[in-house]
Amino acid sequence: MARKTSSKRTQSYDASSIQVLEGVAHVRKRPGMYIGGVNREGLHHLMWEILDNAVDEVINGHASQIEVILDADHRGVTIRDNGRGIPVDRHPTLKIPAVIAVFTKLGAGGKFDGASYKHSGGLHGVGAAVANALSETLRVKVWRGGSAHEAEFTRGILSKKLKKVGNARGSGTEVYLRPDQEVFGAKNKLDPIVVRERLEAKSYLHKGLKILFTDQSNAKLETFHHAGGISEYLGKLIQVRGKDASHTGSFYLDRVEDPKLEVAFAWTSATDDSMYSFVNGVPTPDGGTHEQGLRNALGKALRGYMKAHKLEPKGLSITLDDIKEGMVAVLSTYVLEPQFQSQTKNRLNNPEVTGQVEGTIRPALEQWLHENGSTAEAIVARIIASARARAASRAASQSVSRKSAGQAKLGLPGKLADCSNRDPSKCELFIVEGDSAGGSAKMGRNRKTQAILPLRGKVLNAEQATLAKITNNEELGNILKVLGCGMGKNFNIDGLRYNKIILLMDADSDGHHIATLLLTFFYRYLPELIRRGHVYLAQPPLYRVNIGKEVLWASDDGHLQSILKSKTRGKPEIQRFKGLGEMMPATLRDTTLDPKSRQLIQVTINDELATDRTISSLMGKDASARYGFIMERAAEAESLDV
Repeated sequence: MARKTSSKRTQSYDASSIQVLEGVAHVRKRPGMYIGGVNREGLHHLMWEILDNAVDEVINGHASQIEVILDADHRGVTIRDNGRGIPVDRHPTLKIPAVIAVFTKLGAGGKFDGASYKHSGGLHGVGAAVANALSETLRVKVWRGGSAHEAEFTRGILSKKLKKVGNARGSGTEVYLRPDQEVFGAKNKLDPIVVRERLEAKSYLHKGLKILFTDQSNAKLETFHHAGGISEYLGKLIQVRGKDASHTGSFYLDRVEDPKLEVAFAWTSATDDSMYSFVNGVPTPDGGTHEQGLRNALGKALRGYMKAHKLEPKGLSITLDDIKEGMVAVLSTYVLEPQFQSQTKNRLNNPEVTGQVEGTIRPALEQWLHENGSTAEAIVARIIASARARAASRAASQSVSRKSAGQAKLGLPGKLADCSNRDPSKCELFIVEGDSAGGSAKMGRNRKTQAILPLRGKVLNAEQATLAKITNNEELGNILKVLGCGMGKNFNIDGLRYNKIILLMDADSDGHHIATLLLTFFYRYLPELIRRGHVYLAQPPLYRVNIGKEVLWASDDGHLQSILKSKTRGKPEIQRFKGLGEMMPATLRDTTLDPKSRQLIQVTINDELATDRTISSLMGKDASARYGFIMERAAEAESLDV
């Protein structure tokens, strides 16, 4: 009988099995192909597509102002520019108004012939149509030729035809979009902080551009206008990070002819480096060939200067990492035919751009170094100091390869309770707060695939420490040894001994603080582990709630209150855990360690600039940034744990 049922469900595989999805239907079926995913980042990407179209009008000299209005519920946004206005006349081939084609036809746009737009952030011709397809509502208004026109779409389908709605002075385009909750979920909203930072960055990148931003939840109007461009942006980034750069000065170059680019950088007292790059006004967080050109220019110009002035240290090798240490750089390039890695435009792939950027920056930097001798010598002194510190700490950051079953694990910390499996893809490392919690975790773990590394107290704040202190710190040094992938120039992902690195701390404020310190270390010195999705936060319960025979677990006070409100029958018995060490091993296993029942939070970097600012403000030496953060959010705090 079972076989007959299975046979009825089996369908033949023939031509009728092949589905053809086009346009809106394909975008809604496979949104990840166009925007990378239906998460918070993908939601914001819809807005960036429309915003970049407005910025393209600015880049090509047709607009000077952009207005952005965020709905009070942060689910919709209006973007208005004073550019030429999208054409509203009928397209000669499609026989529909051009503006309708732009928002409904993949591959329809004015950026293919190179005449309407010389430089553009969107050459694929799909951004507006994708944003429309994934929005529950999109309205477009066009002011052009003395008339105002308006059309409306619902989930990518034209619901109100284009019509003239009156006369108009000037020209421009206004787009209102409200991302579809059916696609992105009800919890995902446009983040005003993320939006604000993107708009502010745009105002630095395009001299003369004025951006007006209104968040209707507080009716606050902000104006972004920065005539200094990238050189002004560099100063802000250095100020936000709280690092001194006065002893080396800053380099700035603005080339207006092709290859058009603008670049500014300076060396700071930090031990890491940060590069913010853009192509045609679009941020490229994953870098690409333009960043490689800047790195080549830096290496060759500085090594050339050191050789010409006989400043090369004997017996010491100077690497590009030494040259870049402490550097903050902003690079904005304009490419006629940019080849991005995907529709999300995170990385530039044009091979010819490397040579163009290097050939433009290198001679200008060499000349600047020779004309500013004292500044150049200060930069060289900093580079040599970095090289010496790196050489002194190299042994501490060497990767430790996973040994075979029959070999001794030499060099691994004695506190490590390793797992027996030799396949890193199946292994997990729990970094645990304290020996007591470590003991419970060791007894509750799966010895085959789960390793436990207890830490002693609060670890070093990596944001305020030097590289030498980092590598000489026992707790952080133990983490490096156990991971096996090294850091800095010795980083090798192939040496990583565990697929998941899970931070397991107490579910209280002290535990959160330790987790923050560890995340700061990973972000500053092992960021690739976060980018590749290897770092997680465990979610141990703070409360056990017994109601009759039912046992429930609450992760925090808010979760506890929601449980109590939902359970109206029975008298609850509540137990608050003072720490992980207070849990029985079986309890820790069932709630936090067992992959079948636990909950993990994967640590991701959605916005490099915002993340860098947050860590610098909250973990850096400048206490005023933290004071400002606390004062701004004091009203949001229900209680303080002091």
